[in-house]
Amino acid sequence: MVNTDYLSDSEKRRYMMHIRLPVIGEEGQVKLKNSSVLVIGAGGLGCPVLQYLTAAGIGNIGLVDFDLVNETNLPRQILYRADDIGKLKTIISKIRLNELNNHVSVRILNIKLGKENVLKIVRDYDIIVDATDNYESRYILNDACLIAGKPMVHGAIYQFEGQVSVFNYNDGPTYRCYNPELKKENNNPHPSETGMINVLPGITGTYMANEVIKIILQTGKVLSGEVLIFNILNNKHYLFKVIPDPRNKLIKEIK
Repeated sequence: MVNTDYLSDSEKRRYMMHIRLPVIGEEGQVKLKNSSVLVIGAGGLGCPVLQYLTAAGIGNIGLVDFDLVNETNLPRQILYRADDIGKLKTIISKIRLNELNNHVSVRILNIKLGKENVLKIVRDYDIIVDATDNYESRYILNDACLIAGKPMVHGAIYQFEGQVSVFNYNDGPTYRCYNPELKKENNNPHPSETGMINVLPGITGTYMANEVIKIILQTGKVLSGEVLIFNILNNKHYLFKVIPDPRNKLIKEIK
């Protein structure tokens, strides 16, 4: 794990624009350097999150995914190239992120997130990023973050619409408060079934990375207790309040 109380001369040059901001400065950049963030998913949302967190100087980044790159990923998952088709996303991501910033430590786990391993995976990180694309994983991740006391930065995308929020932050609402678990008979279409404009994950993922940075720096207004929903086709933006349900804070084991 990267953990120091100073910036090298190279880092001072690299992060000059951050350091010039009064709300960051060298002290804030050291906070970013000493932080640890776990990203679950290296797909459409995970790619921009990983790139911007790496470029920002987050010192320790973990990545969980088990998928292979396929051709349909290429328009929106911009960590990958045509010659990566058929290769593990985790391996390719680590290579590209190391090329982007060699000051950052990237740890990869080529496994599927599940009830049996999630608590062990999240426990070593300060912030967890939900860049998954299915409800089952989101509920598992939410419950693990609640039990482990970790904030969860969440993003989701659908056609032209993105949404971002932060759950389990400073005793704020959980993902279950926002989206109570659906009955199994309900059919929720996967993005691959409905189509999506390729820039949407990039915009949404950038918002998610921004929330991570704000949490680390303890600056700005974190999207806790609110969900930002935006439509990039008509430029409409909405903020919805999430009402906490105390019952969702009582979870002691992964459901």
